[in-house]
Amino acid sequence: MKKYIIQSLRLTGVLMVLLCIIYPLTIAFVGKFSPGEGSGEKVIKNGKVVGYALIGQSFTKPEYFWGRPSAVGYNAAGSGGSNKGPTNADYLKDVEGRIDTLLKYHPYLKKSDIPADMVTASASGLDPDISEQAAIMQIKRVAANRGLTDRAVAELVVKNTEGPLFGLFGPSKVNVLKLNVALDELKK
Repeated sequence: MKKYIIQSLRLTGVLMVLLCIIYPLTIAFVGKFSPGEGSGEKVIKNGKVVGYALIGQSFTKPEYFWGRPSAVGYNAAGSGGSNKGPTNADYLKDVEGRIDTLLKYHPYLKKSDIPADMVTASASGLDPDISEQAAIMQIKRVAANRGLTDRAVAELVVKNTEGPLFGLFGPSKVNVLKLNVALDELKK
């Protein structure tokens, strides 16, 4: 029995060094080569940090592009979904309310024109991106509220659209914060 206890302590010691020291240091080292050097990719406007590229924010003014709804109020300290299924009455009420709001601000749309990502929250509640279709849907509203042409705003959307990862994985997407910062710079 003494033999097994010594083996268990050795294994525990090796795993502690591996998982509590070597692994975290390796991840921190690799993170230094990512955008933001492991501290997150900061979005800067007029020399000030206005947010992070991978954390969604709430935009509600009609002159800005809106992001995905958030089940956690865009609180990065507590990400999570609503945990309500697609047949839950409260969930369906929330989605219908979001559809009604979108139709109010986009009277030129039909209900079937609204992309799902504009009325359903992401699993984390912090998704910073919307689909290309969701951005295109909002061009007319944003342009009208900013006194810009639809074409100028559409060109900005195209410039801020990221294609699928490696040209293969996932859909095209638009980072809402980056797009809105670029929109503010366009107005100048």
